[in-house]
Amino acid sequence: MLDKKTFTIGVLTLSAVILAVANILAPSPVTASYNSVKDNSDFQMQTATAVGGGDALYVTEGRSGIMAVFTFDPTRKTLLLQDAQPVQNAFAKAISNLKR
Repeated sequence: MLDKKTFTIGVLTLSAVILAVANILAPSPVTASYNSVKDNSDFQMQTATAVGGGDALYVTEGRSGIMAVFTFDPTRKTLLLQDAQPVQNAFAKAISNLKR
């Protein structure tokens, strides 16, 4: 028969093996890397942290100069368009603040 000490060591060893296997087989969490993408096309894409939390995708169309900002809505599992404006609008506000 097994004594109490041997039984406890056996249960703890079995628990350690189960936890080690679960740790190895657990899926890795998804992480976003904040990179910029530009090639010879007319579009540039940049990811950043959104003000309200989460991630935002900035897409700039090179010919027209329009920048669109998309965020991910986890409840609907869709991208939402937050705003689309010419890039010059952002610089116009910054320049007007400098002139004051």
